[in-house]
Order: sequence, then structure tokens, then C-alpha cells
Amino acid sequence: MMQTNIETGLLIDEIQLSLDEFARACRRDVQWVRDRIDDELICAVREPAVVMQFSSADLIRARRLAGVEAMFDANEDVAGLVVDLIEEVERLKKALLLARLR
Repeated sequence: MMQTNIETGLLIDEIQLSLDEFARACRRDVQWVRDRIDDELICAVREPAVVMQFSSADLIRARRLAGVEAMFDANEDVAGLVVDLIEEVERLKKALLLARLR
């Protein structure tokens, strides 16, 4: 049951995924995830020092990276830049909304 939920939906922040679960949820292999971690495009919490864990925010970012890479045949650096820009636009929209509510 957990596998189906991971692959098709979003996670709540309290749930942490292992490296294998995270790769499966991104529909990528473990090496793809490790490569993105090495390139600092995805962050992983290491608890304890050897075990990697990922949050729902990490999953959203990784799925965006995978989507940009696939859709535009982009390399990981370009995909990282595009995802950074998407996240910045989202942050600015939230800030603008908060400013309007004041």
C-alpha cells in the first residue's frame, strides 16, 4: 500500500523516505538520485550518518528535476536552474499574497 501512495501522490511532511523509496517515487533509479545529490540539486538528511532520508519537499523538487530533464532533454545543470527559478517564482508569489493581505 505504501509503495502505491509514494509513486502516485504527495507525502505529508512528517514522513521520511529512504533512498530506494525516494528513487521509486521519482520513477528514477538510485544512481540518478545519487548523481543529483552529488551535484547538490537534491538535499538528503543523513540520520544516522549512513542512511539518507527525504521529505515531501525533496520529492517535489526531484520530480520537477526529472520532468524538466525528460521534457526538454535538459542536462542536470539546466534542469536545476529551471527548478530553482520555479521555486523562486513560487516564493515571490507567496510573499506578494502575504503583502496584499496586510
